[in-house]
Amino acid sequence: MSASTDTSHEPEDWELKVLTYNVHSCIGTDRHLDPGRIADLIAQSGADIIALQELDVGRKRTGGIDQAHLIATLLKMEAHFHPALHVREEKYGDAILTAFPTQLMKAGPLPSIGETRGAIWTQVDIGGRKLNVLNTHLGLRNIDRVRQVQTLLSDEWIGSPDFNTAPSLVCGDLNAWPSSPAYRMLAGRFRDAQLRGTRRPRPTFPSRFPLLRIDHVFLSDDLTVSAADVIATPLARRASDHLPLLITLRLPLRDDAGGN
Repeated sequence: MSASTDTSHEPEDWELKVLTYNVHSCIGTDRHLDPGRIADLIAQSGADIIALQELDVGRKRTGGIDQAHLIATLLKMEAHFHPALHVREEKYGDAILTAFPTQLMKAGPLPSIGETRGAIWTQVDIGGRKLNVLNTHLGLRNIDRVRQVQTLLSDEWIGSPDFNTAPSLVCGDLNAWPSSPAYRMLAGRFRDAQLRGTRRPRPTFPSRFPLLRIDHVFLSDDLTVSAADVIATPLARRASDHLPLLITLRLPLRDDAGGN
């Protein structure tokens, strides 16, 4: 873990590593199903909070495994999972993993045509300070993404008092490049973490030859980015069709900024 455990003094802020990753049902570009290597890749990153998309839970196509629970167990973390798709016993969706104390605030569907989409919002307790983490996977059509972001910005999600009284992250596979309306809507409210890093922003999809920057972490003004990295190791290029995006940030432990 990157977060400090020194309790001999009270630090003014806390360093965290946050990772967002579309894992493609743990089926890699080599067509091998391997949740273990997804967990290995996350462990190597040192991430403290992980937002995962495209997880299978109880699906025949991936052996009936609860991928969210398995990956969390391998990482010695807890998982909150939301099924964007739920047909009988088969589920497919998004999860937030961490070893910090966490409260599930909301999980639910987003307006969709075709493949159903959803979002999950947790509050993570870090040294007594709350951090909102919202994970989502937006649709493939521009009109769907706009409606989905409008829903996320509503009073039921990001516009709610519970969201606005704490530092916040919005993570996920947004299927939205920086010139798209959905991206611009979120960028009007939050900051793009890759633009705040020391390196030039890098694409995340497809993993073998990345061309599109569609996986994002947005953050509120009271969070500071120390580094933003797209993990492009040989393992990452095999493990999924997306590359993971890793953000190192600093969370103020004193509530001086007053939220978003």
